[in-house]
Amino acid sequence: MQQISEPQLRLALLCAALAGLVDVVAFLALGGFFASFMSGNSTRLAIGIGGNFSDALLAASLIGSFIVGVATTILIGRGAGPMRSARVIGLVGALILLCALIAKPYQATQMLLLAAAMGALNGLFDRGDAAPVGLTYMTGTLVRIGTALGRWVGGEGPPRDALRPALLWASFLGGGMIGVGLYWRIALDTLWFAGAFAAALALALGWQVRRAQRPAPEPAAEDQAVAGL
Repeated sequence: MQQISEPQLRLALLCAALAGLVDVVAFLALGGFFASFMSGNSTRLAIGIGGNFSDALLAASLIGSFIVGVATTILIGRGAGPMRSARVIGLVGALILLCALIAKPYQATQMLLLAAAMGALNGLFDRGDAAPVGLTYMTGTLVRIGTALGRWVGGEGPPRDALRPALLWASFLGGGMIGVGLYWRIALDTLWFAGAFAAALALALGWQVRRAQRPAPEPAAEDQAVAGL
């Protein structure tokens, strides 16, 4: 996580909160399956293969959708330049909103859209062969916290190296807590909130890029004359 800039860190924290919210909704709606935690779904797949084939099919479908989401992010990011983040998060928002639109009457297969959205979100900071930040799964983040603390105790690094991954984990947890509160009040309509948040974030990123790309206004003739003095 030390590889990303401060603006990228702020974006990562917002996306981690979004992931926490979505994962809570999927977990509660699916009765113990996940939209973002594929290790958990792999465990459910193994258990399902042992006797519950409907659970195995759902777990495998969620894993497949997650992979497709990651691959789609790589494809749409090609040639996008500075608009890449806006496109990726726009795709995430569109998938969440589509799920919200068709989630009533509820069917488990509709949650595959959420898994695809979370897969797409993980490709946000892709750098070729690896992503420096996992936005929707916290095991690696907790490993980074433990590693940083171990190195600090051993005199090999400063304790602040644990700060960034700790913030990421806290953002995921906070988003999950918001998701729980919303789900018990408005159920699957929580997805409208999540999708709107992602869409607004994508629009804000796109606006920032457009603003940065505007040519600087030419100085007035009087300013040019003063500058020549």
